[in-house]
Amino acid sequence: MKALTWHGLEDVRVESVPDPSIEQPTDAIVRVTSTAICGSDLHLYGVLAPYLTRGDVLGHEFMGVVEQVGSDVGELKVGDRVVVPFNISCGHCWMCSRGLFAQCETTQNTEQGKGASLFGYTSLYGAVPGGQAEYVRVPHADFGPIRLPEDLPDERFLYLSDILPTAWQGVQYADVGPDDTLAVIGLGPVGQLAVRSALHRGVGRVIGVDLVPERLARAAASGSEVVNAAAVDDVAGALRDLTEGRGPDGVLEAVGMEAHGSPVAAAVIGAAARLPKPVAQAAVESVGIDRLAALNLSLESVRRGGTVSISGVYGGMADPLPMMTMFDKGLTLRMGQCHVKRWTDELLEIALRPGDELGLETLATHRLPLSEAPEAYRMFQQKTDGCLKVVLHP
Repeated sequence: MKALTWHGLEDVRVESVPDPSIEQPTDAIVRVTSTAICGSDLHLYGVLAPYLTRGDVLGHEFMGVVEQVGSDVGELKVGDRVVVPFNISCGHCWMCSRGLFAQCETTQNTEQGKGASLFGYTSLYGAVPGGQAEYVRVPHADFGPIRLPEDLPDERFLYLSDILPTAWQGVQYADVGPDDTLAVIGLGPVGQLAVRSALHRGVGRVIGVDLVPERLARAAASGSEVVNAAAVDDVAGALRDLTEGRGPDGVLEAVGMEAHGSPVAAAVIGAAARLPKPVAQAAVESVGIDRLAALNLSLESVRRGGTVSISGVYGGMADPLPMMTMFDKGLTLRMGQCHVKRWTDELLEIALRPGDELGLETLATHRLPLSEAPEAYRMFQQKTDGCLKVVLHP
């Protein structure tokens, strides 16, 4: 089959790899009909290179049709149309029984000190072949895959794999309601869906912050107020000015380690990623840092006693944080990988309603064949051609 494989820093290729096969009774093989490039995939394109091996199949946002099933997959059957959560969870362990599916103890990577295994996401998370491919082996298919109707387009459901529940969880963690203001820092795919989710949930006021005009325009069209971070000297001050001098009640940070505005950290991270793999891994695990501009902005902007919800992915082990500010302001922080299945029922019900209430079918700016994935990665990373979200079709 054809699949997108990793070969080095900013070097991904579509090539032939062995077809997946059933390995466990709870496995299924899914023929991929749509797969997407996630902002988290950009970390693999650069920062997390020390944890990848040439030939690793990338991708964790995908959906398709069940082609084969193991002997113990419950009600799942060949021919079912499904979308697959990016985290691989069993559904019955101690963590899963508490809705903490991203920490599943059955697939937890204890030797790495990490949570549940993820599709297409490095040796830190199980080195499970990903979904930017023609076919995928889906472990724990007795629990993970979400069965779908046949009469709506793929893009109505594709984002149930990751970015829609990630945005929804981020709003939930921000602890905001009808009388509150939420600022969303970063208006990429997760940020856009966070804006739409917050407004759908009845949050009183939403303010989106970004540098890219097209992304600001999209958020504004969804009903958000916007702040162009490239047009003001003090973004935190601008947010306070919009909120009676206090700052937003909650801030959702939807950027992560790809943040602009941290040139020194970017240079250090780039240098570390080019070290020999064992040395690079040791550096990441002991003195690794992130680009913290978006996180620091969030901590500075939120009102005293407010909540910062971190949906952006971070991987540093030695990140300096403004503890005096955080303590003095009495902030609450919520963060972590999305517990996808925790939010599936309510989000699927919304996705099935007439009218596409969250604009899922219009989020993608580019729809390309899998063969063009390498160029799509470059375009997405560099934000050229108005690229916000890429959907690939094997």
